Amino acid sequence: MKTTVYKNTKIAYTDQGKGTAIVLLHGFLENQSMWNAFVPEFSKKNRVITIDLLGHGQTECLGYVHSMEDQADMVHSVLHELKIRKAVLVGHSMGGYVALAFAELYPDAMKGLVLLNSTSRADSDERKINRDRAIVAVKQNYTAFVRMSIANLFSEDNRERLSGEIEKVKLEALKTPLQGIVAALEGMKIRKDREVILHFAPYPIQLILGKKDGVLIYNDNLDQIEGTKAQLTSFEDGHMSHIENQNELMKVLLNFFKKI
Repeated sequence: MKTTVYKNTKIAYTDQGKGTAIVLLHGFLENQSMWNAFVPEFSKKNRVITIDLLGHGQTECLGYVHSMEDQADMVHSVLHELKIRKAVLVGHSMGGYVALAFAELYPDAMKGLVLLNSTSRADSDERKINRDRAIVAVKQNYTAFVRMSIANLFSEDNRERLSGEIEKVKLEALKTPLQGIVAALEGMKIRKDREVILHFAPYPIQLILGKKDGVLIYNDNLDQIEGTKAQLTSFEDGHMSHIENQNELMKVLLNFFKKI
């Protein structure tokens, strides 16, 4: 793990391999360790960078609201330090929102975009209310909130089969500081709709969804790529495709990288 400083805030990242730069961005309550199963394979032919987003993993909090633009600026700062001009961004869930903000702010730095269990759309009014409820809940009972949130990310069919994996994810999630959780919820709540990027981006885009995702309802998210060149891959499971569908996901991503 390497560190750098962005706006007086410590940022943790990893950098392995040579070739096309692939930037892997984790989701809410996760950290760069979510990519551990993928980095060895990806870094055989690519330069792979994983980054702990603001207030997650070993990266410190920047403030009390971490907007997707703040996160994207931080990612750009890391890439600038590594002298990387163009990269493929792969974002899981909140990491996808950060990747989209990056794509809007730094279009010339994009080589490709993968939205993994993520969406280009802003929060609905209902989702915004749920974010506010989540902020209250995590302040009231941090541990119960984190454990419950993680369990809900897996499809019901997988909760027993993957109980050991789920426990590991919960333990990683419990390393996330309260301020980091609240700042991320506030940031996701105010994020912009960026569906237009899927329609006009000149680089390849891949959307990966889970049919039993309890967070991003599958059917609600299909039509955002209608009339676009974005590729869709659907898995039969939940929000955690990197665990629930690990082998299939590995193949899809390696194929995507080959095309670039």
